[in-house]
Amino acid sequence: MPRRAFAGARKVNAAAGPERFGALAPDCNCIEDAGVKIPRLFFVAAAVSLVFASVTRAESDWLHDWNKAQEQAKANHKLLFLNFTGSDWCGWCIKLDKDIFSQPQFKNFAHDNLVLVELDFPRRKSQPTEERKQNVQLAQQYEVLGFPTIVVLNSTGQKVWQFDGYFPGGAEAFIQQLQKLPKG
Repeated sequence: MPRRAFAGARKVNAAAGPERFGALAPDCNCIEDAGVKIPRLFFVAAAVSLVFASVTRAESDWLHDWNKAQEQAKANHKLLFLNFTGSDWCGWCIKLDKDIFSQPQFKNFAHDNLVLVELDFPRRKSQPTEERKQNVQLAQQYEVLGFPTIVVLNSTGQKVWQFDGYFPGGAEAFIQQLQKLPKG
């Protein structure tokens, strides 16, 4: 039985073997490729989700500028929360972010009590030179030997807690630990 090609169809990858056509299917909000209909809405949704993901990252509560973070902590009498991480390669860092930092309970607690600073040491993504220098200097200052490492300072800049590695127990246990720390 011969294949029916829609009006405006174009041949797709003719060298790959049997004829394939990709076309806008009539009377359907779909794109048809080799008999498989793909809703156009799928492509719109995919594009919107990519844009939303980048906006969400941009509106994150995590700061990367040490000086700005210090000023905020002092002005708002909050704890300065330093997260030394390898965000794109360190498995335990990624797990800590997923299990604790990305949880609504932690985000709510952090919004009211912490100034969050991400001090990242990526391997696959680029980073501004000044930020990289700042992160190395702070890692040396706080004697960070591995990732993840959490350092918490009070509003006057004194270290009140340091935790090396993955924190077990989830967001609630982590928040309970942070609630015990003196703010200033």
